[in-house]
Amino acid sequence: LIIGASSGIGKALAEQLLKAGSSVAMLARRREPMEALANAHPGKAFVYQHDVTDYAKTAALFQQITGDLGGLDLVIYNSGIMPTIEENEYNFAKDREIIEVNVTAAIAWLNEAAKRFTQTKSGTIVGISSIAGDRGRRGNPAYCTSKAAIATYLESLRNRLSQYSVRVVTIKPGFIDTDMVRGKPGIFWLISADEAAKRILHAAGS
Repeated sequence: LIIGASSGIGKALAEQLLKAGSSVAMLARRREPMEALANAHPGKAFVYQHDVTDYAKTAALFQQITGDLGGLDLVIYNSGIMPTIEENEYNFAKDREIIEVNVTAAIAWLNEAAKRFTQTKSGTIVGISSIAGDRGRRGNPAYCTSKAAIATYLESLRNRLSQYSVRVVTIKPGFIDTDMVRGKPGIFWLISADEAAKRILHAAGS
């Protein structure tokens, strides 16, 4: 299950897993990019159009997905936003959306995964944090906060689930060639989404 699978790293992850023969559930707000990938892998790719901040539907949709897949062994939370914040901009609406998508929704979905994997005593959870969470950078305070928060949540989840043979992997990418960073100043050591996906799956043991 890849949450945030319509573009960038999420799409690259789905492509690589499908090419390897895995059944993949792809979830995102935009259906069309996922449908195009699903059409290339009939019977293996499952598409779910969903806003991750619609928390009332999270538990039921998670159960539907596991049923459609016939099981579950890997969950990757890749949904994330990083709107442009001007130097002297303090925009609570933007900040709130960052926290909702990057943190609160991640907890909602990964709690469901944790409950299932605790019962099955197996499985891998992958969460995408960022090196931006290692320090409070001036450019986007809420984004840095969100990535620090999700890293701490994943660490806590790892400590809780290790006794059940469940792996929790925290990924902290640098700059990836995606719509999120494309065209922004100060970008260096850029790698492709395909290369990032390859390294993420290696870290996840997939």
